Amino acid sequence: MPSHNFKRTKLASSLSLLLGASTCLSAYAEQSEHNDNIEVIQVTGFKGSIKESTQLKRYSSGVVDAISSEDIGKFPDTNLAESLQRITGVSIDRSNGEGSKVTVRGFGPDYNMVTLNGRTMPAASLPAGGGSPNSRAYDFANLASESVKSVEVYKTGKANIASGGIGATININTARPLDNPGLITNIGVKAMHDTTNRVGDDITPEISGIFSWTDEDAKFGVSLTASVQERDSSAAGAFVNEWRTTAYDGTIPQSADDIIIENAPAMGQYYSMPSDLRYTIADRERTRTNAQLTLQYSPVESLTATLDYTYSQQELFESRAEQSIWMDNYKTHLIFDDNTVKTPIYYKEERRDLSTRDLGLALQELNQLNKNDSIGLNLEYFVNDRLRFVFDAHSSKATSEPDAPYGSWVNAGLGANIVASQEVDFSRKLPSMVIGFDDCSRANLNCNGVLDQDDVGTSILDSNFARQESTVDEFRLLGKYEIESGVIDFGIESRSMESHSLQSLTRNTMGNWGIENPGELPDGYLDPTNFLSELDGYNTSGSFAQGFTGSASEIGYWAANQYGFNFAADGAFATNRTIKEEIQAAFVQYNYQGEISDMPFNLLVGARYETTDITSTANIDLPNAVAWEGNNDFNVRYGTDKQDYSLSADYDHFLPSVDFDINVVDDVKLRASYSTTIARPTYDNLSSAATVGVPTGPSLIPGTTNAPASTGNPGLVPLESDNIDVSAEWYYSDVSYVSVGYYNKKVDNFIGLTPMTQNYYDLRDVSAGPRAQAAKAELEARGLAITDSNLFQMVAAMENGVAFDSMTYEEFEAAYDILPNSDDPLMEFTAQVPTNNKNAKIDGYEFAIQHFFGDSGFGIQANYTIVNGDVDFNVAADPTTTQFALVGLSDTANFIAMYENDKFQARVAYNWRDKFLNNAARYVNEPAFTEEYYQIDFNVAYNYSEQLSFFLEGINITEQDNRQHGRYKAQLWNLDKNGARYNLGLRYNF
Repeated sequence: MPSHNFKRTKLASSLSLLLGASTCLSAYAEQSEHNDNIEVIQVTGFKGSIKESTQLKRYSSGVVDAISSEDIGKFPDTNLAESLQRITGVSIDRSNGEGSKVTVRGFGPDYNMVTLNGRTMPAASLPAGGGSPNSRAYDFANLASESVKSVEVYKTGKANIASGGIGATININTARPLDNPGLITNIGVKAMHDTTNRVGDDITPEISGIFSWTDEDAKFGVSLTASVQERDSSAAGAFVNEWRTTAYDGTIPQSADDIIIENAPAMGQYYSMPSDLRYTIADRERTRTNAQLTLQYSPVESLTATLDYTYSQQELFESRAEQSIWMDNYKTHLIFDDNTVKTPIYYKEERRDLSTRDLGLALQELNQLNKNDSIGLNLEYFVNDRLRFVFDAHSSKATSEPDAPYGSWVNAGLGANIVASQEVDFSRKLPSMVIGFDDCSRANLNCNGVLDQDDVGTSILDSNFARQESTVDEFRLLGKYEIESGVIDFGIESRSMESHSLQSLTRNTMGNWGIENPGELPDGYLDPTNFLSELDGYNTSGSFAQGFTGSASEIGYWAANQYGFNFAADGAFATNRTIKEEIQAAFVQYNYQGEISDMPFNLLVGARYETTDITSTANIDLPNAVAWEGNNDFNVRYGTDKQDYSLSADYDHFLPSVDFDINVVDDVKLRASYSTTIARPTYDNLSSAATVGVPTGPSLIPGTTNAPASTGNPGLVPLESDNIDVSAEWYYSDVSYVSVGYYNKKVDNFIGLTPMTQNYYDLRDVSAGPRAQAAKAELEARGLAITDSNLFQMVAAMENGVAFDSMTYEEFEAAYDILPNSDDPLMEFTAQVPTNNKNAKIDGYEFAIQHFFGDSGFGIQANYTIVNGDVDFNVAADPTTTQFALVGLSDTANFIAMYENDKFQARVAYNWRDKFLNNAARYVNEPAFTEEYYQIDFNVAYNYSEQLSFFLEGINITEQDNRQHGRYKAQLWNLDKNGARYNLGLRYNF
């Protein structure tokens, strides 16, 4: 029976005794050929390298920040995103406690363009838990920082850089052998200790290195860099699926007649109710492989040819367990807070005359493979001393796909019907989960007073298949011509992008929604686990601790044999989408240097023109029914019929840019920049076919269903931003300066969501038809409560000619599904249609200081960014109205203290990000806010000799956690408990 277990690999075994080190790569630093403003954070030789970067910042034009390493493999952080957050105005999103995507000046990952050696890179990333991949954003976790020479961040547009980033264009530079003649061979090892790890290896390895060689004449060169890293980690947390906000009418749906409501909302006041509460534990494995091969040949001084191939791969595995409660009938006690939109900070339900319900104990498993590869050719030819041409072409592909036959994500539904009551204290940072335990009221439970495997049974098995492949083929011809008054850059570009996404859900019934067969799993399939022990540091008093971990795939294979189905992700594709973009561009840029009243200045003027043709095609399996499978459990069913949808659009843009700087006195420089930039819509917004969801709601009596749908709009045009930057810099020594800057971005064509209610695919609403109406009337005639369960049970009884009380509700649920017929009304779906109908303005200030204290070896760097937007989310607004609001806006700050001498180097870095809105519609129209976060990292290094050095790194050493909430802090969305990571290592230069 296949299953996935954590195991020690040969690589881990062979390196676990070593004091690991980061990749030891070739040592060189190349001055940028562009006349850019480069702010460099160096890693070794702090003062000397920062002095050089300060001069570059002082004497160049344009607004560009960068991070570089004096030696390849010696970046200040183990992850590129974590390095980028040190730059003024840059903040990051974290996944599994590690930087993954960047936000620049308030614009999130989808509004930033990432290039590799100036080339536009594709992105592919599957959402955990299934679903369609939608983001264009490159995930920096795919690429090890050890193999990168430098990263440039272009905060405003330039004519000669790729379009697509409103926040920034981020260019990753890699090494080339002819820049470092001779033979260079380095190797390094690193040992990582992730303090969150539960079941994997406490120490995981990384091995990496470089081989770089040129002939004696430096006409031919070859370099190979490689890195393999393993990481075992764990994560614990909590989340709520839905918060539903509505107006108070004096009653609470599905409440007991004697409900106690303290501090009740006023009539008509809005209040929010939760759908559930879940605790989670996840154990994760990741293996990341990076490699780059570069060949260079310069037969004559005027010609250099470069062929390079870059490869990265991430193998991801996650075994996840949940302990959860769903809110249901007989709400008996609620205490509301005093906010404008009220939240029940105390919530209690009792089962009373109903059977005990299930404590959710689902197990999930992620198996995912992310691959990126890029091959490129660059020809640089100097016609003469004044004229140079560069031809550059590449073909790049990014793939994210399942790494198991049963799909990319599997959910094995488990439960134990032991809940007689449930209550939650939402006023805590970690809400409590209090259970009234009863394993005696049901005949099929063992009545021993404890939760054990004999109480647990299966329900539904879901296998998700999701795959995305994105490709970019790009050709550029660039020229540079020097004239007496300056330099002219010009060029043409052709870029083809294609993204193909597949997504399906295969659902199989095991013990059904009612958990019919407790104790059915073989011994050893479940491991008893105290969930609260993984959430130490929070108030967990009174909370129910007992849950289980185990293998979802192991249960899947067992259930396939037990219940007679094929455990494979082979369902109909709800998404089969291809989006193609063809972009043609031309640019010209003039750099002029002169003087005004003995004040030297630089003027950079450019323009870029682009045309874009886009085609969005969808080939989907048509849904043929929304089946009613139990109380409020519905399922979209698909047939074998397919339908093609295809839409096309085109647009063009003229993108001007101007950069100006002037030395008003010897030590003070003023700068001003203007540019127009664009950012293209995400893939989901460009989809040409609708995807339907299942009805949801606290009470699914006829006429109250809320069925969601999502659809795209291939006619969307890019967001367009007019950008203004002004700044002043005072260089009071060769390594110390103070700067202040203001930026303003006026953005048109923001994408808002327009609600649209309509039917899709002729699907019908079984819960609102004549059968449901007749069942409701019969319930009223018998004096029975009209609840989800009773309504379903009565419809099933009447349709199948059996007595309502001939079976329990759970037996009805197991025996019958109710399918719609032609008498049922068409189901009304509420879709949020993306439309270019919003404008916004973002502005802010950036402050920076860099100072070294004479020859003491001590220095500091500090920066603070203020971000303001003119469209905020109104948490007190009508919840039935879709709001447009700017996401990702937050102030950020960094402080870095450093020290060095001939043998020793040390750095401590503090990063802070204020609270920000991360989603304006997390569920329907409910917002999600990420709370304030800070992190402290350090690294120290000791140079034993010119060949051998040692170092120690610490990441998030104070173990700060991430938390997201809804309209107010009591409305928890997510709590992710993070830990510290430590790297101990050595490197050796041959």
